[in-house]
Order: sequence, then structure tokens, then C-alpha cells
Amino acid sequence: MRALSPPLADGFYHELEELLLSADLGPEMASRMVEGVRSRAPRTREEAEDALVAVAGSVMSKKPRDLILSGNPACVLFYGVNGAGKTTTAGKLAHRLRREGRKPLVVAADTYRAAGIDQMVAWADRAGVPHFAGSGGADPASVVYEGVQLARSRGHDVVIADTAGRLQTQRNLLEELGKIGRVTVKALDGAPYESLLVLDAVLGLTNLAQAKEFNKAIPMTGLALAKLDSSAKGGAIIAIESELDVPAKLAGVGETIDDLVPFDPESFVRAIFAGDR
Repeated sequence: MRALSPPLADGFYHELEELLLSADLGPEMASRMVEGVRSRAPRTREEAEDALVAVAGSVMSKKPRDLILSGNPACVLFYGVNGAGKTTTAGKLAHRLRREGRKPLVVAADTYRAAGIDQMVAWADRAGVPHFAGSGGADPASVVYEGVQLARSRGHDVVIADTAGRLQTQRNLLEELGKIGRVTVKALDGAPYESLLVLDAVLGLTNLAQAKEFNKAIPMTGLALAKLDSSAKGGAIIAIESELDVPAKLAGVGETIDDLVPFDPESFVRAIFAGDR
């Protein structure tokens, strides 16, 4: 699909729809995007690309994409299904914030798996950032609460909390996540915090069902798209933002500790059009 026909050629819009479908936008959103481009009557490939960016911008969230890192301390809570990339994303963010001059504390609140705690501690060590780990079987909400109190007492300005993986169908675990959110608000004395659902870009439209259920359990302030490299498309993020009005804020674009960047919707859409996504 890299060699799309010129916009005015027969079949251009059919090819464009196929390209968007292959990028995991889903039939409804792909059709909506194609009609939006068609209505702008582009005459060149460049105009078609600009039209696609404009249409995507009209349906995606208009909320700010910068992380909210105010508060004493600020707090970023990561959650999602098993294997989505939560721990990796948390470690990369800790590294980035430390390099930006912040003083993060990583809180390992995956108390169901000793290996989960060990993995988060290992990422914290790689990032050169202190950590606080809950003991096996401890209440994860209590671990986050204690982590926030510890950060405040030690002068850390950001808490990065990693939680256990849970499927969107596990009601008891979703209720537990809601409790973690409420306890986090209490620990922060009501100050806002970042509540980020980590999505595996490889999973495509499955992510939409995940996001809907997680958003019912805990108020989401943003999305982190993991594994957004050459092997993943991630176009479902457009449908998710359109339906839930929750902005993607972070994107994992590789395997190294430096491979976490702010999500740029325009660059993302242009990569889809180029067939690079």
C-alpha cells in the first residue's frame, strides 16, 4: 500500500480505505476518515495527506497531551492488561523525567507477582531512579498510598506507580483498580494526577474494548501507546480517542530506555498515510 494511486485516479479512495483498515482504524472509522478526505477534494497526494491529518484532528481528543506533573508530589499511575508494556513504559518515563531534572520515585505496586516487582525494580535501577516496592500479597492501594507519603517526605517531586496487569473482564480486579485511584486521590489530598491506560499497539481494535471497560473503573486522563514501532500500526487509537475523548500522551517507539516520546497525532497520521505505521 505504499504506492497509493494519485488522489484523482480511479480507485484512490478505495485504496485509502484499505490502507486505513490495515492500520487498524476499524471499518467505521476508516469509512468516516475516507469520506472526510473526499469532502475536501484534494488534487494531489500532498493535499490528500493534509486532508487526512485534518480529518483525524477533527475526531481525535482536543484535550492537552502534556503530562500533568503539578502537585506535591505529582503522580503518574499506569495500568492495563497483562503484557501491555506498563512496567517498561513506567521505567522509560522515570528515565526521561530524571534526565529532565525531576526527582521521580518508582512505586512497584504489582503485589501479585514477585517477578512483577523485580521487573519494575530492575527498570528503576536502569533509569537511575529510587524505588519503593510493596511486599508480595500486600494491598496495592496501600502500597501506592505509602509510596506517595514516602516521596513527599523524601523530596521526590513525581511518583510513577506500576500496577498489576488485569483483563478488562476481571470485575474484581477492575474494582481494585478503582480503589487504587480513590486512594491515590486521598494520598494527594485531592490534587490531580495522571491516570494512564497502557495499550499494546499490536492488539489493534481489541484496545477499544479494553479502554471502554477501564474507563468505567477509573477516570482515565490519558493513554500510553506501547510497542508503536515498525511491527505495529496502532490506528485504533484514533477510534478510542474519538469515542472516549481521552488523549494519547506517550508513545513507546522502540526497545531501549530512551524510546519513549510524547505522542504526536500529526506525525502519527502522516506515518499511516505513508504506509510506515
